[in-house]
Parts: sequence; structure tokens; C-alpha cells
Amino acid sequence: MSERIPELEPEVKKRLESVGAELSPDERSATFLQVDQDVKFSLKWLDGVEVMGIKQAMEKYDWVKDYLWKAVKQDQDEYTRLAAEDFNGYFIRALPGKKVDIPVEACLYLRGIRKQKVHNIIIAEEGSEINIISGCASHPGVASGMHIGISEFFVKKNAKLTFTMIHSWDSGIEVRPRSAAIVEEGGVYISNYVLLSPVKLVQMYPTAYLKKDATAIFSSIILATEGSIVDAGSKAVLEGENSSADILSRTISKGGSVIARGHIVGNAANVRGHLECRGLMLSEKGAIHAIPELEARYPNVDLSHEAAIGKIAEEEIFYLMARGLTRDEATSAIIRGFMEIDIKGLPEFLKKEIDKAISLVESELAV
Repeated sequence: MSERIPELEPEVKKRLESVGAELSPDERSATFLQVDQDVKFSLKWLDGVEVMGIKQAMEKYDWVKDYLWKAVKQDQDEYTRLAAEDFNGYFIRALPGKKVDIPVEACLYLRGIRKQKVHNIIIAEEGSEINIISGCASHPGVASGMHIGISEFFVKKNAKLTFTMIHSWDSGIEVRPRSAAIVEEGGVYISNYVLLSPVKLVQMYPTAYLKKDATAIFSSIILATEGSIVDAGSKAVLEGENSSADILSRTISKGGSVIARGHIVGNAANVRGHLECRGLMLSEKGAIHAIPELEARYPNVDLSHEAAIGKIAEEEIFYLMARGLTRDEATSAIIRGFMEIDIKGLPEFLKKEIDKAISLVESELAV
């Protein structure tokens, strides 16, 4: 396949760029695009990483099928069962000992199909390091549709995988990701989720299973506009001693409903986990429901949580206005400060991707 990225329609390219796609060999080590059920292209420019469609990967390697449904149960619910039928998706693999500094991008685009069914396999082999930006979007004007995405992550011994997912849907789209990660000894799994656009429904609950000395960090930034329902959370199961997990979320309701979940299970000695859930109400409509859960099944564990939901305080706005900002500028500054998360171990270029996504809607938030 040619190493040049095929020309895309301007509106498609613009939508993909809104979810972090650069579509450039200067900014990405590899790129993948699936539209509905068809892989449009899969290109790579650097050694140390493999990127291809999941069907191509299963044809190339017999062992890939052994990873399917290993972290996520096929009979978990009606959506995992649906996803087992006529799926496509991507296969991304960092080779043993390779550190891929420039991120891989994987884009899933919903255009004309009623239900997009995706199954992704992501493997960071032993001692490797990889950063992935996954952008999921629907075509402008698509009135309804559903995205069902199964993603299974395998972080091998002493490997590190950073996965940043940015969503941009429309108000008639239902989104039902089902994902899980198995993190082996000394592995690090960082998962970031950003949703700042209207959507009919998002329902997701990614889970990480952590072995000895493994680490997982989940961070999410969610804006629910009027009419949107977002039921999102993360779960970490600390199975090995000295494993740890942090779950951090920032949720804003601008008339939409949010259920922010977090669950940490301590199943071994000397494990540590912390949950932090903060919500901001910007409208008299909508709701935020925070559900933090801590579960200790071993005596020597350290688990904690904090949750808070509130509104923008008038005194904060007046304080900033007294220093020369307009009311809209003050409100925008407060919202931006609220949404910033100090994500441990996140490379600077991924921080810029998240900041760029926030900037796209910052002016709307202040209205």
C-alpha cells in the first residue's frame, strides 16, 4: 500500500482533525482509518510498531485469534455479542523492547452504517513503550447510528502503553465501548478519555487487571450537553502485590446527564488506589451522579476516594472580573482550570492534544 495518505473530503478531514488526527508522517509513526466497516488505509512510517486491520492481522499471525475475547468476555452483554458478528477494527503492536516516541493514530469514522462493529487488539510487548491517539467521530449530519467498540489491551512485562481516546459524535449517536486491559508485572497502562461534543448516549466502563508492581491511570474529561446521557467510569482490579491505580474524572453538565463511576478492588498485599471525581453543574437542567466504589479483599491495602459536585461560585467570577476579565472570560478561565488534570506520565504532545480538544469548545462553554 502506498505510503501517502489518500485524499479525504474536506469535511471528513476536518472532523478527524477535531479528534486529534494529524494524518501526517511528520507527526505520527503510523495511521489507521476505518469508515463504517471498511479499512480505508493503514500506514506506518517508523520501525518498532505494527498497525493493520484486525482481519489482516489474523491472516498474518495465527496467534492473534488467541487474544480475541481474552480480556473482554464475548457474552458480557448484548453489545459484546453483537460485536462478534461481522466486525472489523485495528491491530496495533509495539515490538519487544521498542520505544515508539511518536504516537500512532487510529481513527474510527461512522458515516452511513446503522451499527459500526469494531474489535481492536492492542499489544505492548515486553519492555516496549507506545502512545496511541484514538479518534472516533461521526459524519456531520448523520441523524442516528450506533458505535459498538471492543478494545482489548495487553501490556506485557515492564511495558508502557498510553491510550488517549477523543470522541466527537452527533446528538443522534449511541456509543457503547467495551474495553479491558491486562497489565503484567511492572507494566504501566495510562488511559485518557475526552468527550466534549453532543451525543445521544455513551455507556462505557473500561477495566484494568493489574499484576505485581503494575500501574494503571484512568483520566477522563466529559462535557454533557443538553439531551446527552453519559454513563462512564473505570475499574481497576489490583490482583498483584504492590500494584496501584488512580482514577481521575472531571465532568461538566451543560444540561446533560452524567453518571461518573469509579471502582477499585484491592485483592493483594500492599496495593494502593485512589479515586477522584469532580463535577461542575452549568445548567439547571441535567444531572451529575458520582458513584465511587472501593473494595478491599486483603488486609494490607491503601484505598481512598474523594468526590465533589458544585457550580461556579460568583465570588470567583467577581474576583477575576476585578482583575480586568469580562464575565465570559472569567467563566471560561474557571471552566478551563476545572477541566485541567495533571495526568501522571502523560507525554507533553498528548497534553497538547487534550488542550487542543478543550480549546475547540471553550468559547461555547462560557455561553
